[in-house]
Amino acid sequence: MPRATRLDFFSQDLAPGAPVRGRNLPLIVISHGSGSSFVGHVDTAFALAQAGFVVAAPTHTGDNWRDSAGAADLGARTRQFAAVIEHVVDHWNPGAVDPGRIGAFGYSAGGFTVLAAAGGTPDLSRIVGHCAANPAFFDCRLIAAAAVPAAPTVLAPSPRGLRALVVAAPALGFTFGPGSLAELAMPVQLWQAADDAILPMPHYVEPVRAALPRAPEFNSVAGAGHFDFMAPCPPGLASVAPAICASKPEFDRVAFHARLNAEVIRFMADALRP
Repeated sequence: MPRATRLDFFSQDLAPGAPVRGRNLPLIVISHGSGSSFVGHVDTAFALAQAGFVVAAPTHTGDNWRDSAGAADLGARTRQFAAVIEHVVDHWNPGAVDPGRIGAFGYSAGGFTVLAAAGGTPDLSRIVGHCAANPAFFDCRLIAAAAVPAAPTVLAPSPRGLRALVVAAPALGFTFGPGSLAELAMPVQLWQAADDAILPMPHYVEPVRAALPRAPEFNSVAGAGHFDFMAPCPPGLASVAPAICASKPEFDRVAFHARLNAEVIRFMADALRP
């Protein structure tokens, strides 16, 4: 029976250890933003699971709220993403997941992760010029704090083919130039926060949109800030992390997430049909 289950600051009615209902189900892997964790999109994950998807939401090692020592290691993110797919498909519950129906949801650094894992070839040498011109941008401050050179990193595309991507406020979007996303023939749903002060226009979403070989399903969310794509915060989290929890007074994050989750489910259900 489902019971209230604590997930960090969140709570969900879950049935830990219960058998999977169904076989050959579609899989969605969620890649969170830098400094977050598997609960960053807990409402979206739960909505997808209720809609009949298997959802895998890992916490990226070295780039989470407890440990950010590897936040600049982009290759580690893509390798972890690939390892999660391999584990869920081959070892977690054989037969539960259809290996031909895999999608991904990526937010911020996770947006970059899923684009690279799906076969994108970013030019990471562009980071040097970008950060020289915009040292106060969040990603540039993160790279500077990591005290590592912004040099090309070995990225590992997923060993399994992805059939659909949802990408929200992708970090390092400027590294995707013409032709860099040519391999991404799958449908993409692309989201932009119109008032994103963390990854501001026109450096992130716009280059990704332009580089995709197939026009994405594009959504620009009026009044939304960068963190509004994360799950609405319970009071305990809001008190300790106001920077990620506070939306503009006129923006209703709860109402937006009802729309976001419904749109993601509709998109994935259509893209991952058997």
